[in-house]
Amino acid sequence: MQIKTRLTLIYTSLIAALLLAFTLTIYFTSYENRKEEYFKLLKQQAITKANLLLDSKISPDVLQLIYKKSPNSFSQEEVAIYDTAFRLLYHDAVDVDRVKETHSMIDSTLAEKEFRFYIGEFQATAFVYDHNGMTYVITAAAKDEYGLEKLKTLRNTLAVVFIVAIIITFGVGYFLATKSLQPVASMVDKIRRITATNLDLRVDEGNRRDEIASLAITFNEMLDSIERSFDAQKQFVSNISHELRTPLTAMLTELQLTLSKERTNEEYKQASAHFVADTQKLIRLTKNLLDFAKANYDKAEIAFREVRLDELILDARNEVLHNKPEYKVDIAFEKEIEDDDFLSVQGNEYLLKTAFINLMENSCKFSENKLATVTISYDPAQTILRFSDTGIGIDASELTHIFTPFYRGNNRTHAAGSGIGLSLTQKIIHLHKGDLSVTSEVGKGTTFSIQLPHL
Repeated sequence: MQIKTRLTLIYTSLIAALLLAFTLTIYFTSYENRKEEYFKLLKQQAITKANLLLDSKISPDVLQLIYKKSPNSFSQEEVAIYDTAFRLLYHDAVDVDRVKETHSMIDSTLAEKEFRFYIGEFQATAFVYDHNGMTYVITAAAKDEYGLEKLKTLRNTLAVVFIVAIIITFGVGYFLATKSLQPVASMVDKIRRITATNLDLRVDEGNRRDEIASLAITFNEMLDSIERSFDAQKQFVSNISHELRTPLTAMLTELQLTLSKERTNEEYKQASAHFVADTQKLIRLTKNLLDFAKANYDKAEIAFREVRLDELILDARNEVLHNKPEYKVDIAFEKEIEDDDFLSVQGNEYLLKTAFINLMENSCKFSENKLATVTISYDPAQTILRFSDTGIGIDASELTHIFTPFYRGNNRTHAAGSGIGLSLTQKIIHLHKGDLSVTSEVGKGTTFSIQLPHL
């Protein structure tokens, strides 16, 4: 079922419920008012007839004759007057006798003073009437044909108005729903034209104030993100192709030269050493690419647990020194650790360790003394790690680009690399809700600072 049809039905149902409640209220209020008014009228007419009999001394025969000659004698008021001893003093139509009074009825009326009841469609009342020091019991019964006819007319009118109102409400609701959802329909038409080849298209954001405008704005923001991701993916694939092609071309060239003629054992050893170096470069590049891909996963897909940062730094230091014995890594604590939680975070051990290794190797690689200094500190909200060196530094114009994947600055001539490490490290730190910043001065060194929220 379409939304506009569903909205129309909901709108119509609500209006129908309100109209039905309003209609029933009017009808039953009119019904109760008519009934109450007619009971009062019935009693008043009975008292009038009793006064004619008792005060005016009009003969019962005359009163009966008037009753019988009435054109609507079937539904007109039928009155009976009794004394307290259940002696009948007057009756409009003894042969009809709709009320059929009994001794117990008279006694009940004397006890209750008045009560009302129905005889089929006839309303009836019995009440005590005190007159000139005497007590009488009067019963009266009649059918309110005029009132019932008016009530029937009211009921039919309300039914017709209710049906017409529902039809009009449905039509108005459908029109309003169609009009309200027209921007959505236009948005759907525009979205259908957006493909991978024209991601620059955007949907109309309307007045930028209502809910539909918010939906359009959010969708456009999503398209912006997707477009950036597509562009980054294209750039990423292009960079990967370039990075992989360089060592593969070097390996192929070396092999071709080696196979072009007979070589001495020493020359074969040198060629093999070149193959090993290029292969190691490919392995490091592949590992960095895999880590880079993992750091781009949804956080919900990565296992997080409580880890100690000082222990991770020690593990990272041992791995760096194992891989590069010529490197040196010093670890220092700025202040005494008062609580183990100050050095504990919720994180992924492998990714954090990868980030620390990258920063340690980066510091050692670009320093003449091959020394990286890691400083550990904390404040009430976060653990603070600083990776410092006294190396060549980074030019201020390059600081804004160093976290871009595959970016290589002027220092690329100083040491080999793929340009992935810093970008990977930044993504890992952001994945852990932390912050990575850098300060550097050419010729004096560089410091990378990490802030991670601790437990």
